[in-house]
Amino acid sequence: MILCAGESLIDMVPSDGTFRPLAGGAVYNTAIALGRLGQDTGYLWPISRDPFGDQILRPLAEAGVNTDLCPRTDRLTTLALVTLTNGEARYSFYDEGSAGRMLLPEDIGPLPDTVTALFAGGISLVPDPCGGTIEALIAQHHDRLPVMIDPNIRPFFITDAGAYRARLARLLPMADIVKLSADDLEWLHPDLSPEDAARAVLATGPKLVLQTGGEAGAKAIWAGETVHAPAVRATVADTIGAGDTFNAGVLASLDRQGLLTKDAIAAITPAQIHAALTLGAQAAAVTVSRPGANPPWSHEMPA
Repeated sequence: MILCAGESLIDMVPSDGTFRPLAGGAVYNTAIALGRLGQDTGYLWPISRDPFGDQILRPLAEAGVNTDLCPRTDRLTTLALVTLTNGEARYSFYDEGSAGRMLLPEDIGPLPDTVTALFAGGISLVPDPCGGTIEALIAQHHDRLPVMIDPNIRPFFITDAGAYRARLARLLPMADIVKLSADDLEWLHPDLSPEDAARAVLATGPKLVLQTGGEAGAKAIWAGETVHAPAVRATVADTIGAGDTFNAGVLASLDRQGLLTKDAIAAITPAQIHAALTLGAQAAAVTVSRPGANPPWSHEMPA
């Protein structure tokens, strides 16, 4: 089981002059996408007992995602107000004291033996106590479980850039795979080109650094020659959840190829990387073609 640990929230998405509440969150979207793609998936994040909590749980259940590790709480669900500019999503978060924000280490039970990989990232890594809790979870298990991290950096959400840079400096070396957008790379290493910035991250310990660039496609920076996969053409409704779905496609491909172990990732080949990038791009293309974070089901993917 691929365990996705990180935020779920309600995206308030523009719709006919008002806002429509849709379940979302970067890590949540990846869990939904993995489940829809048919992978054995688990999710870990506090779920509120408010009505939005029920709305968050429903798609997880429909996608077959295991939520046994999700603590329930009376704290309120995080809200993200979404604005769209030329199809690009921007967010304002209502998060203080929310269900997820207050995640503590004691809220997480022992991981079952069925967990074979960890995925984490998003805004859940930024504030405390939840950021420290996810960091501790990764620190406890990264020696035996492969870890993928997508920090999905939102500068406007970061109140202490120095503390967050320090957290990422501890976290990224514990990951086997790191996914970064061009904006992420610029924030991490503003004085370097995107590829040099990706190689700087690679030098800290990950085996693969995946760089996404929208229409420019995706590439993998690793010990060998850079592997590139083109974007899949699609009519874009919006980009909400595109990167999260890409992450799911990559993890699903690695899992299907029998590569979701630390040793296999360390010995990965260019062809195997290309297959993972391609599935990620194919899945993301479906998501951008329809409004909101609505990842594809396995039957919607190319044969």
